[in-house]
Amino acid sequence: MTVDFGLAIKNFVGPRETPDIDAILAYAERAEALGFESLWAWDHILLGVEPAFPILDSLSTLAAIATRTSRIKLATGILVLPLRNPVVTAKVLASIDQISKGRLMVGVAAGWYAREFDAVGIPFKQRGKIMDRNLDVLLRLWTEDRVTLKDDELNLRDAVMTPRPYQQPHPPIIVGGYVDAVLRRVARRGNGWLTYFYTPESFKTSWARILEYARQEGRDPSTLTATNQLAIYVGESRDAVEEPMRHWLSTEWDTASWSESTIEHAIRGTVDECVEQLRPHLESGVHRIVLLPYRYQPEQVELIANQVLPRLAN
Repeated sequence: MTVDFGLAIKNFVGPRETPDIDAILAYAERAEALGFESLWAWDHILLGVEPAFPILDSLSTLAAIATRTSRIKLATGILVLPLRNPVVTAKVLASIDQISKGRLMVGVAAGWYAREFDAVGIPFKQRGKIMDRNLDVLLRLWTEDRVTLKDDELNLRDAVMTPRPYQQPHPPIIVGGYVDAVLRRVARRGNGWLTYFYTPESFKTSWARILEYARQEGRDPSTLTATNQLAIYVGESRDAVEEPMRHWLSTEWDTASWSESTIEHAIRGTVDECVEQLRPHLESGVHRIVLLPYRYQPEQVELIANQVLPRLAN
């Protein structure tokens, strides 16, 4: 099975930084030139207090990248769907798909940061229900001629959304998360699954459960895709990169205690070591690996594209 490689983008940064849109656009253009399959934007509205983590809006960032690229796919990894009005979100996503001429992939999840939900007036404990409702609204607006629906604050009366997404019937919906309810949601409603910082063994276990749930739902498991996000640092030796990689992951990234995500997943070391660490991932059932180059350094992107990935292809 061929595995595609994407890159995460730096619209989310550490507390002492500010997102740089010029650097993001240059990074995106270079990623396309180097042949990466996709670019993935992080999504939060508010994150953190002391420290607070700066983040550019994921959809605005992808729209900007769409105007500077022509082939590379653009994705949310992930969009916290319950936080957003689903009718407005359906319009924005359809517009990005039109602007990019069908390059959008919509990664969605229920979210985890209660303060963020409180700030926008969305009940945190109902996020799973709201997630399903919002996803239903997106899909109906994109595929039905007219939508009539009344649900809590939503009151659609023969709602017509045009233009529809460039991709028909709609952009791929990739459901992100770890817990069993998420795995069942992937099998029931998604076109694929996205997880984060999983070892090959953990990935295999959860992916097998999704495939079984899909069979139970009467869906063809072969129509689903699986994506894992992995941090990577290519250096002169493993000893040289171990401490800085561990510090970056432990201070600027979250690994959920209720999941099998772990900073120990990290790909790090020489080119040879990174290649050998990635090989088990290629055999885990994954269709796509989204790489997080150490601190998004351009030289890391070049090393990955020119030295690591060609070795895996061979």
